[in-house]
Amino acid sequence: MKGPHNIWRLIRTGATLERTGAMGVVLDAFDAPRSLRIAARTLAWPFKWLGYEGDPTMPPATRALTALGPAYIKFGQVLSTRPDVVGDELAQQLRVLQDRLPPFSVEAAKEQVESELGMPVDALFSEFSEPVAAASIAQVHKAVLRDTDRIVAVKVLRPGIERAFRKDIDAFYFSAGVIEILSPASRRLRPRDVIAHFEGVVMGELDLRLESASASEFSANTVGDSGFQLPEVVWGLSGRRVMTMSWAEGLPLGDNEALDAAGHDRVALSERVLQLFLNHALRDGFFHADMHQGNLKVAANGDIIAYDFGIMGQIDEYTRRVYAEILYGFIRRDYRRVAEVHFEAGYVPADRDVAEFARALRAVGEPIFGMDATRISMARLLSYLFEVTERFGMRTRTELILLQRTMVVVEGVARSLNPHMNIWHVAHPVVEDYIKTSIGPRAMLRDLSKTAMILGRFGPRLPGLVEAALIDQSRDPAPRPGPTWLSRAAWAGAGAVLGAAALACWLSLA
Repeated sequence: MKGPHNIWRLIRTGATLERTGAMGVVLDAFDAPRSLRIAARTLAWPFKWLGYEGDPTMPPATRALTALGPAYIKFGQVLSTRPDVVGDELAQQLRVLQDRLPPFSVEAAKEQVESELGMPVDALFSEFSEPVAAASIAQVHKAVLRDTDRIVAVKVLRPGIERAFRKDIDAFYFSAGVIEILSPASRRLRPRDVIAHFEGVVMGELDLRLESASASEFSANTVGDSGFQLPEVVWGLSGRRVMTMSWAEGLPLGDNEALDAAGHDRVALSERVLQLFLNHALRDGFFHADMHQGNLKVAANGDIIAYDFGIMGQIDEYTRRVYAEILYGFIRRDYRRVAEVHFEAGYVPADRDVAEFARALRAVGEPIFGMDATRISMARLLSYLFEVTERFGMRTRTELILLQRTMVVVEGVARSLNPHMNIWHVAHPVVEDYIKTSIGPRAMLRDLSKTAMILGRFGPRLPGLVEAALIDQSRDPAPRPGPTWLSRAAWAGAGAVLGAAALACWLSLA
C-alpha cells in the first residue's frame, strides 16, 4: 500500500506548492530541467484545489511547508543548513522558518508524561502549565517538582509524531527517486542522500534520551566556560518521549531594549557569543548547531544561557585542525598556506595547481579585507571559500556545511547585539590559541604520546603486519598506483615506533 500512499502524498505536496506559489521557487532553487518542470506542473496543477492554502502573509516556500505539517517544517529547517543543495536565497528563507503549529492540549501532554514516566503528573509536579512553546516535534511546559519545589521545563513529544514522520519520510524517499529518474542531472545533488541525512537528524530528535545525552555532554565540555550556562537534565524524569531540565530564567538575547533596560553590556555579549561558538567548535569539536536568538537567553548576572539541544554539530580533531589553519591563514592573509592546507587535507584533488588555487583564494580574501573592519564577515568569507573550492573539485563535506551555517547564524546574533563588531578582532585570539595548543610542538608531543599508548596495546602485532606487507609486495612486484591499506598501516606504525623511540632518546639526553 506504500506505493499508492506515496503517490497521493506526492500529488498533495505538489498541489500545495502550486496553490501557495512555491512550486516555481523550489524548481528554480534546484535548477530543475525542463522535463522535471513539465512533469511537476502537469502532476500538480489539476489537483491545485486539493492543496493546503497556508498562511498568505508568509513567503511562498515557508507558507507551503508550514501548511504541509511537522515533517515538512523540519525538512525545511534541515535544508536551511544545506545552501549547497537549495541555494543561498532559499536557504535564507528556510533559515527563518518558524514552527507555526498549534500546541496540543495539556491533557494530552500529561497522558504522554504519565505513560513515559509511569507515574501520575500530579504525583511528580505540584504545577504543570499550559504549553509555553510549541514546535514541529515537541512542546514545552513549565512545571514545579512536588518534592523540591524546583522549577523545571518539561519537553513532550507530539502524540503520534513518530508514525507521522515515518510516513512522510517514506514519501520523501519516493519523491527523491522520481526526481532522479526525471532529472539525471539532479543526481550530483544526491537527493536520496539528502533525505537520508534528514532521516538521521529527525530520528535523533524523536528520541529525547539522545537530546538529553547531547545536553549532558555539552555541559561537561563547557563547565569551565566563563559567562556561559546550560540547564541541567533531570535524568529521573526524562525518557524517550519526555525530557525534563532545570528552568532557564533570563531575557531573550534578541530583545535589545530589554537587555539595555537591565543594564547588560551588549558589546561584551556579542563578543562572548562568537568566541563561545568558536571555542566549542575548535576546542571541543561539539557545538550547538542551532544558536539563534530563540535558543539563547541572558541571565540576571549577564551569563549567556543556551537551550534546545536537538541539533548539535560534531567535527573530528583532524578536521578541526584543518579548519583552524584555514581561518588563521586568512586572518594572516597567507593564501599560499591556505591553499596548501586544502591540498594536504585532500579536500582539493592533487592534480590541481596549488599556485592557481592560491590566487583564487586571494581573489576571495582581498576584497573582504579591503572593507571597513565592521563590515568584514567570516560567514561571507566561508561562503565564498566554498564556491572557490567547488570550482576546484572539492566535494561537499556535510559537517563543514553545518559549521558554515551555524557560523552565519552566530555572526548574525553577534551583529544584532553590536552592529560595529570587528569579527576578525574577536575571533583572532580564539583561533590563535587553538593553533598554538593543537598544531605546534606541544600537539606533536601529545600525538606521539597517544600513538605510544596505542602501540603499547597493539605493538606485538606490528612485526607481523610489516612482514605480511613485505610478503605481499614480493608476490606482486609490479608498480601500483598507491600502497595497500595494510602496507600503509604497517609502514605508518613502524614510522611511529621509530619516532617515539627517537623522542624518548632525545628526552633522556635532555
